[in-house]
Amino acid sequence: MTLRLSEAEQEALQRRAVAEGISMQEAARRAVREYVARAEHRDRVARSAERVMTAHAEALERLGR
Repeated sequence: MTLRLSEAEQEALQRRAVAEGISMQEAARRAVREYVARAEHRDRVARSAERVMTAHAEALERLGR
């Protein structure tokens, strides 16, 4: 895989990597892992909220009156 970054993105990534004492590749890999983890968490929360709303639909309807 080739990752193409704008000049500004590459400079920002390099600054962050230097600040953390890691390579740019490691900084990018961490960013990808964090992005995936956040997206998966959002999906889990959305599924959980849907289950709660379905299970308690009647009570939520009464509260909304």
